[in-house]
Amino acid sequence: MLVTFLAFVGSATLIVLLPGPDTLVVVRAILRGGRRQGILTAAGNLVGLTIWVSAAALGIAALLRASEVGYDALRIVGAAYLVFLGIQAWRSRGSVATDQDVAGAGLLGSGFRAGILTNLLNPKVGVFFVTFLPGFVPEGSSVGWLTVAFGATFVLLTALYWLLLLALAGKVTDWMNTPRIRRRLDVATAGVLVAFGVRLATE
Repeated sequence: MLVTFLAFVGSATLIVLLPGPDTLVVVRAILRGGRRQGILTAAGNLVGLTIWVSAAALGIAALLRASEVGYDALRIVGAAYLVFLGIQAWRSRGSVATDQDVAGAGLLGSGFRAGILTNLLNPKVGVFFVTFLPGFVPEGSSVGWLTVAFGATFVLLTALYWLLLLALAGKVTDWMNTPRIRRRLDVATAGVLVAFGVRLATE
C-alpha cells in the first residue's frame, strides 16, 4: 500500500505542476488584484477540486463520463467561460486594476468565483478523477474510501502548489506590474485562455 501511495503522490505531483487554465486564472488574479485575490481564486479552485473528488467517490462523476449529452453540455459551457476570461484579459491588457475594478469584476470574472467556476465547468477534471484515482486502488480494497483518500491527497498537493506560487508572488509582482510586461502578460494570458476554451469545445 505504501508503494501504491508513493506512486500516486509522484504521479499527482507531476499533474499538479502541469500548467492549465486554473494556473493561468490564479496567476492573473495575483497580477490584477494582488495576493489577496490570488488567495481567493486558489481557494475557489480547491473547493472545486473537493467537489469533484466527492462526486467521484459517490459515483456522480462516472455518470458524467457515461452521459455524452451531459458531458458535451458542460464542456461547451466551460469552453465559453474560458473564452470569456480570455476576452476579459484582452480588454484589460496593460491596465492597472484598482480596488473598485477588482470588487466589481462581475459575477464570473474574479476571485473565488473565477477559481471555482474554472474548475467546476471543466468536465475533464471530473472524468480525470473518476478514471485516475480508482486506478491506484489495490484489488479488494474499498474504492470509495480510497478514492476519497487519494483525492484529499491531490487537493493537499494542489494547496501546497498554490502556497508556493503565492509565496513567490511578492518577488515577481513588481516586475510583472510594469506597463510593458503587464501588457504582454495580459495578451499572452488572453491567447492561452481562448486556446484552452477552443480546444475544450472541439475535443
